[in-house]
Amino acid sequence: SYFTKTLEQENDWDRDLLLDPAWEKQQRKTFTAWCNSHLRKAGTQIENIEEDFRDGLKLMLLLEVISGERLPKPERGKMRVHKINNVNKALDYIASKGVKLVSIGAEEIVDGNAKMTLGMIWTIILRFAIQDISVEETSAKEGLLLWCQRKTAPYKNVNVQNFHISWKDGLAFNALIHRHRPELIDYDKLRKDDPLTNLNNAFEVAEKYLDIPKMMDAEDIVNTARPDEKAIMTYVSCFYHAFSGAQKAETAANRICKVLAVNQENEHLMEDYEKLASDLLEWIRRTIPWLENRAPEKTMAEMQQKLEDFRGYRRVHKPPKVQEKCQLEINFNTLQTKLRLSNRPAFMPSEGRMVSDINGSWHNLEGAEKGYEEWMLNEIRRLERLDHLAEKFRQKATIHESWTDGKEAMLTQKDYETASLSEVKALLRKHEAFESDLAAHQDRVEQIAAIAQELNELDYYDSPSVNARCQKICEQWDALGSLTQSRRESLERTEKQLESIDELYLEYAKRAAPFNNWMEGAMEDLQDMFIVHNIEEIQGLITAHEQFKSTLPEANKEREAIQAIQAEVQKIAQYNGIKLSGGNPYTTITPKSIDDKWHKVEQLVPQRDRALQEELAKQQSNDHLRRKFATQANIVGPWIQTKMEEIGRISIEMNGTLEDQLVNLREYEQSIIEYKPHIDQLEGDHQLIQEALIFDNKYTAYTMEHLRVGWEQLLTTIARTINEIENQILTRDAKGISQEQLHEYRTSFNHFDKDHSGALMAEEFKACLISLGYDGDAEFARIMGIVDPNNSGAVTFQAFIDFMSRETTDTDTADQVIASFKILAADKNFITADELRRELPPDQAEYCIARMAPYSGPDAKPGALDYMSFSTALYGESDL
Repeated sequence: SYFTKTLEQENDWDRDLLLDPAWEKQQRKTFTAWCNSHLRKAGTQIENIEEDFRDGLKLMLLLEVISGERLPKPERGKMRVHKINNVNKALDYIASKGVKLVSIGAEEIVDGNAKMTLGMIWTIILRFAIQDISVEETSAKEGLLLWCQRKTAPYKNVNVQNFHISWKDGLAFNALIHRHRPELIDYDKLRKDDPLTNLNNAFEVAEKYLDIPKMMDAEDIVNTARPDEKAIMTYVSCFYHAFSGAQKAETAANRICKVLAVNQENEHLMEDYEKLASDLLEWIRRTIPWLENRAPEKTMAEMQQKLEDFRGYRRVHKPPKVQEKCQLEINFNTLQTKLRLSNRPAFMPSEGRMVSDINGSWHNLEGAEKGYEEWMLNEIRRLERLDHLAEKFRQKATIHESWTDGKEAMLTQKDYETASLSEVKALLRKHEAFESDLAAHQDRVEQIAAIAQELNELDYYDSPSVNARCQKICEQWDALGSLTQSRRESLERTEKQLESIDELYLEYAKRAAPFNNWMEGAMEDLQDMFIVHNIEEIQGLITAHEQFKSTLPEANKEREAIQAIQAEVQKIAQYNGIKLSGGNPYTTITPKSIDDKWHKVEQLVPQRDRALQEELAKQQSNDHLRRKFATQANIVGPWIQTKMEEIGRISIEMNGTLEDQLVNLREYEQSIIEYKPHIDQLEGDHQLIQEALIFDNKYTAYTMEHLRVGWEQLLTTIARTINEIENQILTRDAKGISQEQLHEYRTSFNHFDKDHSGALMAEEFKACLISLGYDGDAEFARIMGIVDPNNSGAVTFQAFIDFMSRETTDTDTADQVIASFKILAADKNFITADELRRELPPDQAEYCIARMAPYSGPDAKPGALDYMSFSTALYGESDL
């Protein structure tokens, strides 16, 4: 073997020099110190190297300590044969390790042969301290020399070419220590011309801080032309083993730091998600009650203010929350990707803060928003109708009350008791005319009652005063009916005594009353308020008004005929010398009142014309607003739909590198954002329509709400597609996947995505797995459980990439982290806080100390921490 060959060369090379007094002295001291550095672990040591190994007991103990194995039980007798047997057991053990002993026998060791004893110890040192040293392709002596050269290369005045004269000035020893523990030595103060100081400094520091006993005297090295190579190699091997352990601890600490850094970053992302989700859900929780408030207002102004507040919510408060919701979904997807890449379990938000919970709350918010807007528009219509009805009620009630004023007094007077026959006949005719007038007013009373009933049904805020006034009018009307009937009966009893009656007065009264009532009705109609919502309705009113105007000539003829009757009365009275006292006994309607009302009608007709024309212009303006909104909406709506379909195709048919795809998608996103002014223009047109109280639009099927939702979905979809590409880049870079592999994954995925839905159904995914070489229902079920943990029945492209990358790459495991902690703990099953603070950065050391449970094993000591359960928990369930 290599070791046997090396050992033979060493023995041959030094055979003649071994008994050199200077070298022998150096070897005695060095080998004795080396043996004691191991024997002290067993609580013993040697003083004289050739004497203390003669019985073989400490020799066997030394081999057990340095190998960690048990040798055959030694013989405790003091006879020579017992000692030889013990030494032979030790030599047999050395030979069993592949060491060929040259000219070394048990008898020489028992006899205290110094040459043989030192040769045997050197053989043990070569086998157990130097043979396992390996640097690059070299091992044993060459490996140790290469290690020394590498470590001391940066230092001035140090050139290690061998294990004798290269070490005489002591700088090489100091350079090794300074390279690994710079705080222990001020290398720049050392001088090459002061070897004694240099050597003593290195030996003292090594003994005090590195637990390497002093194995040589500085004077022996300086005063020897060529220091003993075996002694130097033995001493240097101790430095190698001391520092190689520190290097392993550093590597282990770096691994732990890396794992903890990933875990801390993920926890920070989880906390950010929880806070953002909580804030958004809290805003939704506060906003929905406001949108669900259906407390009606009493006036149009108050409802208009509510509508303006709602528009402010739409313009100012909601858009930032839409962005927060989109960002929340992006953060959630990024976090899940990082957890998968670091072999951590998927993040499960706290109860009520899942993305689905937020989407559900958002859906409830939009439902409440839509219901609130519809309610406000209905309330505005209701209040507009109520204002119109209330004004109409007041007008009709005022006219009726004006008409009934004094009627009760008239019907209760007893003037017929002292009247003449002609006067009674006149009173009777007058009463008949009153009855005719009363009947004509019956329709107005019924209209007043109907309007009051409708105001009650529409929950008019001033219904009590309306009801009281209506009740008073109805009670008064019933009283008038009773009084009218009573007076008629009185006049008819008196009628037999009265025969003279003025026919002309009677005819005048009978014709004047309906005509007067017609004029009052016409004036009422001409002054009546109207409300319309489109051109057709106002044109209907204009047509009805034109029809009314066409009846005016015939009405004027009737007026002239009634005035002719009065003129005939005057003519007959003058002709017959009759002196008329008072007016017409049958009616209170005078010719002057008829003319006044007729002139009033003639004035109201053009006023009505102007009002109708103004309303026609208003409805034409409203129709223009409808057409303007519809024209733009009919362009924007299909544009949004087209863009949504294009994004769907892009996400399936994307070519080129992921970076190219990301650049193209961002340019595509920018082109969509640049379309925003068209949406803003539509919003402005929509606001003008709402301010004009336009509630329908026959020119388009698109509503502003529909376009808003489509626009928000378009922005969210392109942002989600960009996030998917970013996550693919993150997965590719973290897993080392090439662009060709990603293209192959995408091609395979698209091949089986027959419906181009962007996801593979269970059967499609199974066919894809078969094409990749997977087989068996059990294997398919296992893989499906990985890529579709929620059992949705579909596999997204991101989940497909995660699966393929997981199958082809390696990640940290809990066992690796446990092995790293075991190195830091010096091979113990527990670790202490001091060990963690010594090996790890302060923040990560405190992170571990705060989370590690106390160790409770049989070898537990005070302050012991359980690093095994902590490492397992890093790859188990998340705390959040």
